[in-house]
Amino acid sequence: MNKVIIIDDDKELCFLMKKCVEQENYIAMIANSGAEGLRIASENSDDCSLIILDIMLPDLDGFQVLQKIRQTSNVPILMLTAKSDEEDKVSGLRMGADDYL
Repeated sequence: MNKVIIIDDDKELCFLMKKCVEQENYIAMIANSGAEGLRIASENSDDCSLIILDIMLPDLDGFQVLQKIRQTSNVPILMLTAKSDEEDKVSGLRMGADDYL
């Protein structure tokens, strides 16, 4: 079964996204920090269908996580953020994000 990794420090939002992902018959894995997200992504790289990644994380920011994941994987990454700054979007897409929400 395919997995979706959700990397976000908002635990309530993670719970809601997990519920939606699981309704579509995917396994949802949650990380609440960049370092934890990198670990989970590394451990599940073979069967991960999507990573939903927040930009503002407590230890490593989403851009740092994105760069590290892109060194070893081409899994689709959806940046999920409340930030609407155009520069952030352009930077993320240039670093390898697949889309923004």
